[in-house]
Amino acid sequence: MSRVWKWNRPVTVREVLEDLQKERSIAYTTVMTVLDNLHQKGWVRREAEGRAYRYEAVSTRAAYAAALMNDAWSQSDNPAAALVAFFGMMSEEQREALRDAVRIAQVPETQKPTGPSEPAEPAERTEPPENPASAQDADGR
Repeated sequence: MSRVWKWNRPVTVREVLEDLQKERSIAYTTVMTVLDNLHQKGWVRREAEGRAYRYEAVSTRAAYAAALMNDAWSQSDNPAAALVAFFGMMSEEQREALRDAVRIAQVPETQKPTGPSEPAEPAERTEPPENPASAQDADGR
């Protein structure tokens, strides 16, 4: 997945193979099998291009890392203690990134910038909030 995320575009088995071979010897069929397994698990999508496929990540590395952290945290019997322990492992640079992320996440919806084609959200909702599970797009993000 690191190679697919690295390029941030659809890649072929041959491209991944050539990149990996800069560091170690590896067979084409090994790379092909790994990418096929990632496709079967839903981590990458693929599109035929001639006799080969181009593989593309279904989600970003950041989204994957966030899902891992959320999964680990939600399985803790003491989520607050798990967070304290996690924060204790962070470098000062990581804690600063966390503070920045919390500041961004705390901006009220009405103050978040909207794109030119998006109307601003109303200050108060008149309907119940959307079910987060139904808010996912067709790619599951």
